[in-house]
Amino acid sequence: MDSLNPENPPIETVSNPRRVWKFWGTVSWGLFVFAAMLIGQVVVVLLFVLEQKEATSIMDAIRVAASKGSTISLSVITGLPAVLLALWIAIRPTGTSFADYLGLRWASWKDFLIGIVGLVVLVMGWDLLSRTTGRVVAPNFMIGVVTSAQAEGMLGMLFVAFCVAAPISEEFFARGFLYRGWSESFLKVPGAIVLSALVWTALHLQYNWYFFGEVFTLGLWFGYLRYRSGSTWLTIILHGLNNLAAVLQTMWLAGHS
Repeated sequence: MDSLNPENPPIETVSNPRRVWKFWGTVSWGLFVFAAMLIGQVVVVLLFVLEQKEATSIMDAIRVAASKGSTISLSVITGLPAVLLALWIAIRPTGTSFADYLGLRWASWKDFLIGIVGLVVLVMGWDLLSRTTGRVVAPNFMIGVVTSAQAEGMLGMLFVAFCVAAPISEEFFARGFLYRGWSESFLKVPGAIVLSALVWTALHLQYNWYFFGEVFTLGLWFGYLRYRSGSTWLTIILHGLNNLAAVLQTMWLAGHS
């Protein structure tokens, strides 16, 4: 019974401490995850380009393929498993579980209601600003994609892509992975919220500078909610609801244009 003998205490086993990638580690692995997302999406576009036998040039084929709602939707959907795999590879060496690292926990009803109210205020504020300044409420890119998806009978795929796949991919990446690492670096929480919002905005190159402003403010709000609730599921749900409202609004505008 050596374990009960003070002169022969039991040997304590110390498990590997869990860690988080800091600033540069998050930057490096973030580029890896972004590359995976890009490859997962571009492969689909390239396959559609190869089918454009009537196109007069490669650039013409790319423009045609990229303008189709079915192409965009499928590329967004195929980007999701690529992001999940890349994140798993990036997180595994830390010894922290996938769910814990990305903040995959449920938020309280209070945080959910606060998130909804803030989202509505932001979206309505930007819509009001657009109407007041004589700008279009929905980006031309969205109108083109939704109209094309309707014509192709692919609205169901578009809803899955924009309201499920895109929110999961982008929130896992921005508010999950990037925020987690940068918030525990010299940037602290405020810097992580701002920088992750900037990176998320940069993912939306299909928009012009005006809509960049809207995306950035939404990113700041989602970042604050990630900090407040500790939940990335909350930002995923709100992101999905925002995209759902945007698609429905675009359908309505396209039908009345």
